[in-house]
Amino acid sequence: MVTEEIVETAETESGFTKVGYISNVHGLQGEIRVKPSTDFPELRFSKPGKRWLRQQISGRETVQEVELVEGRGHPGQKSWILRLRGIETADEARQLIGSTLLVREEDRPQLEEGELYTRDLVGMRVILKETGEPVGNVVNVFNSGASDLLQVMLDTSLDILDSTGKPRPTGTTLSGHLVWIPFVEEIVPNVDVQRKEMLITPPKGLLELNLRFDERSKKERRQLEWKERKKMQKRLIAAKKKLCEMEQKHVFDGLRFGEKAQRSLLADQIVGVNSKLLQQALENVEILSKRWNVTEMVSSLKAKETTSTLEISEECLVSSASKDKLGTHFHLQEKGVDLVSKGKVAIALVVNDSGNPQEPQLACNPDLENSDGTEKSVSPFLQTLLCDDQRFIKMEDRASVPLVLVCSAQEIQPLRMHFSENDYFGFIPEKVWFLEEEKLPVVSNSVEAEKKHKILMKSPWEILQSPVGSGGIFSLLSTNNIPESLGEMGVEYIEVCSTNPGYAGGNPLLLGFVNSWKSDVGIQIFKGRKDFDEGFDIIFSTSFMKKLIKQINKLQFYATPKQHLHVELVDKEWVDVTPSSPNSYELSCTIYSSLKASSFDKICIMEVTE
Repeated sequence: MVTEEIVETAETESGFTKVGYISNVHGLQGEIRVKPSTDFPELRFSKPGKRWLRQQISGRETVQEVELVEGRGHPGQKSWILRLRGIETADEARQLIGSTLLVREEDRPQLEEGELYTRDLVGMRVILKETGEPVGNVVNVFNSGASDLLQVMLDTSLDILDSTGKPRPTGTTLSGHLVWIPFVEEIVPNVDVQRKEMLITPPKGLLELNLRFDERSKKERRQLEWKERKKMQKRLIAAKKKLCEMEQKHVFDGLRFGEKAQRSLLADQIVGVNSKLLQQALENVEILSKRWNVTEMVSSLKAKETTSTLEISEECLVSSASKDKLGTHFHLQEKGVDLVSKGKVAIALVVNDSGNPQEPQLACNPDLENSDGTEKSVSPFLQTLLCDDQRFIKMEDRASVPLVLVCSAQEIQPLRMHFSENDYFGFIPEKVWFLEEEKLPVVSNSVEAEKKHKILMKSPWEILQSPVGSGGIFSLLSTNNIPESLGEMGVEYIEVCSTNPGYAGGNPLLLGFVNSWKSDVGIQIFKGRKDFDEGFDIIFSTSFMKKLIKQINKLQFYATPKQHLHVELVDKEWVDVTPSSPNSYELSCTIYSSLKASSFDKICIMEVTE
């Protein structure tokens, strides 16, 4: 277990450990409010004594000693209220906002056996246990949810292939290359704090994951870095301009406070805001249109004489369903299987945590658990699905099928590693995309004109965001130019589905049905179920998908009232806002709203009965 008392080791003054930052003043008596970044808040913020403050003064970073007089937790705020000696007024306290609170490194408390500080791992030498060959040095540690991830800078002497299988060209070095290593006992069995080294037993392909050799000279690399910085500056300027046009300038307030890393975080988030999607969502909120009811939509489609409908039993869904079970529909199954084997279909899996708790897990990979017995940060149902070609794409066909995986930010890296450790489950690595789910800022639901639909801030440097939902798949595919790439591969259909039992892709019967009727869209639904938004399996023709991503305005967004803590800058003070009732909207969109862009005679429905 790794205990965290440091966020960016390289930025912490030598001999000190970061334990929090001053986010605001509290009251009129000079008290300050601190957001902790330590696992020992009671020790750090309630025990009087010496502390240190790191702050920017006249463009210079300084560290000065202060004395903590007293401190107490702030109920419900995940922050602490401190009193420092010599700070008696709110004006004096206000000068400290954005400063970092530090303690001496030697003051760290003793840990239990098996526990380590992040700082102890950073800088350690990493060595292959089997050969004794040096791998590199740990430069950072990140928590990925189920386990920590070591970021390792590779040693120049390491003999390694890149992720494409190419050997290192003569004259190039690995210096500066970073790889990720899960900090679990199976991969890092030995850690020697005294010798500052760890032994690792990485599975095949782990070190090569995402590794590309750079044959450019140092001068060329510096020029490229300079171009990238200029490109980022242009993107930031463009993003700020769009947000200004939407009257969201308050988002930039944090760029005037805090440390460089915090300001960079905010800049990245500003650039990452999908302003086009946000504008569309806010326009829908203004219209206050009736929510798109999927159940009503399906009933309406089934009532249309122009809509093709097919009713089958649930036992026909498996790819190995017999001719006797399928009856007159067997030719549709054969057609779908043929299209899959010829590489005419791509699958986009929207990974979620839903699964069937009654369903036993297949033991296809002995490394699905961490050393403490907890599951890795990969959807359990997805793990099972990838090992079972009776319900998913058959193993012999996977090399022909492009795969798009959409998941949350914390799942991206564990999912990449999971695929790498399992030889991509038969898929071709160059045909697999890992995409982070689309998010939109959470906005105020205030009726006051100056606060109406204002983006809320989680902290001065973090935008409060929420997932868009299944409808976010279209902007993701568009941003990454995936439909065009798939078209060039000869893909004719894109199946978009959730990782829920009964929906998780590889549906040759539905594919054959869509192809036979020359439909733009094919939907699988379960008769009697109402949870359409939680589970979905929809096949789009690639040509229709290309049209759809150019018509984002056809999608319909909805505003869901929610209660969110946030911060606001009021009279040059960051104020924590704790609502007593819903104070905001989360903006979402369902994949089914895309059906508005298609004519009814181009939609077919496959209804599954028990």
